[in-house]
Amino acid sequence: MIRLERLTKTFGKFVAVNAIELHVPRGELFGFLGPNGAGKTTTLRMIAGILRPTEGRIWLGGDDLIADPMSAKRRLGFIPDRPFVYEKLTGAEFLRFVAGLFGQDGKVVERRIDELLDLFELSVWKDELVEAYSHGMRQKLIISSALIHKPECIVVDEPMVGLDPRGARLLKNIFRAFVERGGTVLMSTHTLEVAQAMCDRIAIIQEGHIVARGTIDELRQQTAAGDASLEELFLKLTGGEAVRELAAILQD
Repeated sequence: MIRLERLTKTFGKFVAVNAIELHVPRGELFGFLGPNGAGKTTTLRMIAGILRPTEGRIWLGGDDLIADPMSAKRRLGFIPDRPFVYEKLTGAEFLRFVAGLFGQDGKVVERRIDELLDLFELSVWKDELVEAYSHGMRQKLIISSALIHKPECIVVDEPMVGLDPRGARLLKNIFRAFVERGGTVLMSTHTLEVAQAMCDRIAIIQEGHIVARGTIDELRQQTAAGDASLEELFLKLTGGEAVRELAAILQD
């Protein structure tokens, strides 16, 4: 469903993402992990069409994002790490606005708005200006906007930011139900426990390169790490073991 072919992004002489190859099929919740500055968010923003690749191709379903961006983007719901909404719109108005970007309106959209606001416990805030929403409520509204047009795949950067435990559990259930119905989720998160519990497969990016990919068991085999946790695998693959050793020294 999501396919990256030699995807590259440079900023001047700095190579943020270096010719990565990735395929996430339908019906899979895929984790995309890496330390700060590794290229995760840059990659997700290219998939969402916010950044244009320097080289390479992005396929969403059968559509080339560069050659046919409108068709490709109709397949995609994007949830950024920093939610931005128009504060002078109500929650319902914001969702109507987003649906309109995909050419959708009318009774079907109104029913969809009510369903999503009810799902995220925002119904009583439907006609309130977004400026009155808390950070967690804004995050729920952004997630609703990513689902309003019934996408085939969801790309999400740090999905649990700002959500209370109940909201986080709800979102986990939504993602799992989405992939069980044939959807695709590509998720970046720093919360490794969430990734280990939720993701079918994982790729780890370091300095713009994918250094490992597979299920947790496959990552353990690739690193000869026995029954190591995802956190231990992540530190081993990204050089974080040195940080852990320093912390141990400081605690002695």
